[in-house]
Amino acid sequence: MSFIATPQSMHFEEALPLASGASIRGYDLAFETYGQLNADKSNAVLVCHALNASHHVAGVYEGQPKSEGWWDNMIGPGKPVDTNRFFVIGVNNLGSCFGSTGPMHLNPDSGQVYGADFPVVTVEDWVNAQARLLDRLGIHKLAAVLGGSLGGMQALSWSLQYPERMGHAVVVASAPCLSAENIAFNEVARRAIVTDPDFHAGHFYRHGVVPKRGLRIARMIGHITYLSDDVMNEKFGRQLREGLELKYSTQEVEFQIESYLRYQGDKFSDYFDANTYLLITRALDYFDPAKPHGGNLTQALAGAEAKFLLVSFTTDWRFSPARSREIVKALLDNRRTVSYAEIDAPHGHDAFLLDDHRYMGVMRSYFENIAQELAETSKEAA
Repeated sequence: MSFIATPQSMHFEEALPLASGASIRGYDLAFETYGQLNADKSNAVLVCHALNASHHVAGVYEGQPKSEGWWDNMIGPGKPVDTNRFFVIGVNNLGSCFGSTGPMHLNPDSGQVYGADFPVVTVEDWVNAQARLLDRLGIHKLAAVLGGSLGGMQALSWSLQYPERMGHAVVVASAPCLSAENIAFNEVARRAIVTDPDFHAGHFYRHGVVPKRGLRIARMIGHITYLSDDVMNEKFGRQLREGLELKYSTQEVEFQIESYLRYQGDKFSDYFDANTYLLITRALDYFDPAKPHGGNLTQALAGAEAKFLLVSFTTDWRFSPARSREIVKALLDNRRTVSYAEIDAPHGHDAFLLDDHRYMGVMRSYFENIAQELAETSKEAA
């Protein structure tokens, strides 16, 4: 059973400097918390979200039984990240479209909707914003920062930007930077959006339209990359959508996989913001902590103090196990404490969201060890 989640919001008037040289002020961050913060505020776990997720990590909203958080199988009472032991915080990133200030909100300096004028944000900017929210909550050190995919990049960045403020970094199905192929997929998706006639250079709000065609295609491209070839063949194969005869049409939907992708695209275009998609995929592209160190990841991670768990999945070709092993090697070169699990799962990149018993077992065991560490530290302090 899922518990009832309550969305919250926090306003920040003071300007947040951004990596681009711009800044943003008068912004809001949407967040949710689960569990209880202990007396010494040492049991907090920050969960960072991926591209199309949000602060609604776990639980359901009252009166909405099908509103489970996107990682509800991972987080909650008795679950691998046990909210009977941990105080879990989910934060919606700046620029997103699920409650935090983003392109569809008013710019306090102009009084106009931001639209395409919303400043470009980076993973590092998100981490700085999250740190401000934690300051307001009175949490000075996190038991762990946890994230999958783009969320894993944020967890890694936390270990470099605020090494003294976290005990553990849990990086799932992620990478130290995007490959050229990944950047290429992002660029094709962005082109689909910006060339939609309804995009209006990012100011489509003023015209009362939404570039749904571009969003549909962007989601279809992305969805293909999240699944493995094996999963697509198993679920759809070459099955036709209806009947047994080919229609010999270049435009009609004939195969089941076509129907599935169109369904995913239609659903996505109804709730996701086009400018947000551009912003978040660009943040993915920009993330590269090794760049200031001449591409040397070992040097980049020298300042990390946390203990690490990295998890990858064998059929994840978007964020392959080889990319996680790059991080593992760099951490070991720096003599950091690292655990690594490579799960032989058929589900592609989406595996980090699914119920694989080996994956869940690894996560449960690791967080049980963190809970034990906290208990021992508390005893010593007493």
